[in-house]
Amino acid sequence: MRVLPSERLISGEDGGSPLPDSHIELPPVIRRTEFVAFALAGLLLIAVVAVLYAAKAFFLPVVMAMVAGTMLSPAASFLEKRHVPRAIGAVLIVIAVTAMVAFVVALIAAPAMEWSSRLPELGAQLKDKLHVFDRPLALWRDLQTMLGGSDGLPSFQIPKFDWVQPTLEFLSPTFAEFLLFFATLILFIASWRDLRRALIMTFGERDARLRTLRILNEIEVHLGNYLLTVTVINIGVGVATGIVCAVTRMPNPAGLGALAAALNFIPIIGPVAMFVILAIVGVVAFPTLGSGLVAAIAFGGITFLEGHFVTPTIIGRRLALNALAVFIALAFWTWLWGPMGAFLSSPLLIVGLILKEHLLPENSPQLPQE
Repeated sequence: MRVLPSERLISGEDGGSPLPDSHIELPPVIRRTEFVAFALAGLLLIAVVAVLYAAKAFFLPVVMAMVAGTMLSPAASFLEKRHVPRAIGAVLIVIAVTAMVAFVVALIAAPAMEWSSRLPELGAQLKDKLHVFDRPLALWRDLQTMLGGSDGLPSFQIPKFDWVQPTLEFLSPTFAEFLLFFATLILFIASWRDLRRALIMTFGERDARLRTLRILNEIEVHLGNYLLTVTVINIGVGVATGIVCAVTRMPNPAGLGALAAALNFIPIIGPVAMFVILAIVGVVAFPTLGSGLVAAIAFGGITFLEGHFVTPTIIGRRLALNALAVFIALAFWTWLWGPMGAFLSSPLLIVGLILKEHLLPENSPQLPQE
């Protein structure tokens, strides 16, 4: 009698009749195809990030123009309904936005140039005002010495201002980047309807076309609402900051208010930078440290109310941005593309959330409830 490999003999039972081999449960093992797919996805992500970082001079103006163009497309559609050709409307919109930005820059530039020409003098004044911290620093040095630490903290020195020019060069894009941005912005707004149609018709199935149409509509509506809402909120922050600076007799309250409105477009980093600027200006401009910090403290209260109550109430209902996701997106895009990347972090996060909602809907497999 022939015994198959899957059968075995048991001595002493049924005369050694063959029985099938018992089932052995093996531990779960990651399949090779899943591992390869995961590795390829990781390599693709690294490659994309490397290309975006290396080709920043090209991708940053283009992505900035596309995001801004999507935000401004509802305005072009509004003008088009009023019998204004879309190409002319795109030019008018870009001119109007450029004029508004130029007005804000003019309010900020005049005092900034004046203060930059007096940096050594202002640095000496700031150093004199900060002598109030000499006694606490001396006590700290004595405490360190008693505990067997180092000889103490070095004496406070105002840092040199050699960083000003490199910082301005880093923040200021080149003329070619400006030209690429404006050309892409105008052409994108003018041809956005044709681009939408071409992108939708790329898919052959009706369901895919409808899903693409819904995605594009939501991106346009959400980004347009985001720009309008955040602009109104930031103008309010700027006006409130200007009023606080005028009441506290800070120099050039209009310029400081405009700067607060502009910096508030950058989440987290902008308000912190504005607080530091107000503190430095106040300490230099006023005779005492306490009076110089009044405007900065008041601005901190304004941004606290705006960040924890006003903005979440208005924007959070529509977008429900997670604070951790906002922070990680801000850190990543700031590292990748600098200040303009910080400005783009929230719009790009909104686009990512919309894509996630449509491509990974709620009826997809979910984790069990605890």
